[in-house]
Amino acid sequence: MIALGPPEERALILTCPGLVRSVDQQQLASGGVNSLQLSRIDQLQPALTEGAGLLIVEASSRQAEELRELSKVLAHQPDWSDVAVIVLTSGQSWSDLQITELSAQLGNAMLLAPSWTYTQLLCLSKNALRSRRQQYVARDCAARLTERENFIKSALQAIDIEINQRVEEQLKHNEDLRHAQKMEAIGQLTGGIAHDLNNMLAGIIGSMELLRRKVARGKTDELDSLIDMGVTSANRAAGLTHRLLAFSRRQSLDAKPLSINPWLIAQHQLIAQNLSPETQLTLEVDDALWVAEVDPVQLENALLHLISNARDAMPAAGHFTVQTFNQQVNTAFSEANAKLTPGDYIVLRVTDNGCGMAQSTLKRAFDPFFTTKPIGQGTGLGLSMIYGFCKQSRGHVRIQSQEQHGTTVEIFLPRCNASSSSLNVDSLSLAQTCANASKTLLVVEDDSAVRNLVTDVLREQGYTVISAEDANGALPIIESAQTIDLLISDVGLPGMNGRQLAEISRQVRPQLQVLFITGYAQHATARGGFLDEGMQLITKPFTFDLLTAKVNEMVQAGKTQRQP
Repeated sequence: MIALGPPEERALILTCPGLVRSVDQQQLASGGVNSLQLSRIDQLQPALTEGAGLLIVEASSRQAEELRELSKVLAHQPDWSDVAVIVLTSGQSWSDLQITELSAQLGNAMLLAPSWTYTQLLCLSKNALRSRRQQYVARDCAARLTERENFIKSALQAIDIEINQRVEEQLKHNEDLRHAQKMEAIGQLTGGIAHDLNNMLAGIIGSMELLRRKVARGKTDELDSLIDMGVTSANRAAGLTHRLLAFSRRQSLDAKPLSINPWLIAQHQLIAQNLSPETQLTLEVDDALWVAEVDPVQLENALLHLISNARDAMPAAGHFTVQTFNQQVNTAFSEANAKLTPGDYIVLRVTDNGCGMAQSTLKRAFDPFFTTKPIGQGTGLGLSMIYGFCKQSRGHVRIQSQEQHGTTVEIFLPRCNASSSSLNVDSLSLAQTCANASKTLLVVEDDSAVRNLVTDVLREQGYTVISAEDANGALPIIESAQTIDLLISDVGLPGMNGRQLAEISRQVRPQLQVLFITGYAQHATARGGFLDEGMQLITKPFTFDLLTAKVNEMVQAGKTQRQP
């Protein structure tokens, strides 16, 4: 008989082979328990899959094999299911061992002895159905949780996809914005360079053209003024390239130990000359100031730019203060100041009581070619040059300013780690011009104009000069028996560069002095790692006075080194 009602509420009745069926389905139905009679054990699995509230099994103690098959079927229940099994024992009595084994095999099993009544069977069946309903509730809750979990996973995946799309769009937007800002900065940079350089070139070209015309006409009365005009414009152009290299942190720095206080006192007259006569100048120095490691020439340039800015910002009777003090930079200070490496620094602080800067101006103070001065009164490279110089010197610069309350600029310079007894803080004295006729110089320069000019100037000083345009032309001379007192080489030679030429030359002539000249060489920006002992460097464009002084110095140093 097929049970009526929902399959999940029915009792499956299985009578093991060899036994007479004793359960009356009608009596169970009258007690509210619908049932389905199974004739074979292989019908159990499909019936359980369709739905069952409990399982009633009629078995004897001799039917161990059938019970093992039944346990295999029950083992395949889903995780939430633990269907109750009522075992109606028939035949001879069951031993305690058999009952224990039966419980282990069937799990949720209850036994009724052969003398069972329908009242007992109905009571156990209804209890089993109540427990079964609780399992259905747990199953449905788990199903809803799984459904919600899948929904949440799908929603999170959709959100993740949406976020990734928006992040990619934002990254692309940021990249486009950075590119536009970069192009704007490049346009501003090139426009500023073109404006200033064209003015300087106009002075150079104009003075040379007038010079040619006057010479052609035999008029020589104003030649000196025209020459001075051209040289001045050329020097301004050279200054522009130096400021650009400083801004980009690509200038060649000659950092050395420097006692800032004596240096600053020596600069007192220069500072005063660049300020208005009515301006009050105050120097406040720390007597226990550490020794700094810095290029003194570039530090002087930076100080002059700050003086120029202060002079233009202050009233005639202004007040300009220069201070020096020691500063130990900790991690907190470093995080607040462009991640300046923690350690010991010497601070050079300049303060004026000028008009100060608006916050919008202060934010752009270090931008190249940004200036608030009228056209023709400032290039906008001064502060950016100072910023690049300080960063390249392993230091830092910061500005504090407020409108109508003046401006303070602080330059942080790294402390020199050498012992005080080994420091030579004075500038190198230039050797006097000696009898140069017996000295031979080798000049290696690929630019023919520069090579010819350098050669002519040095020959005017009495030197014997041999020249080559590249390393291939210089090496045979180096390897010959020719006397060479000094090698003068451009760094950026075609093919083998000047530094490589110097290394090979010193393998042949270990004591050879080397003077590098360069317009720009990235590796030469950090002299400490580029120059060995007996090597020096000057940057183009240089004055002939500087060139001859440096050559005289190095020739004399080489002569002293060779003396026993």
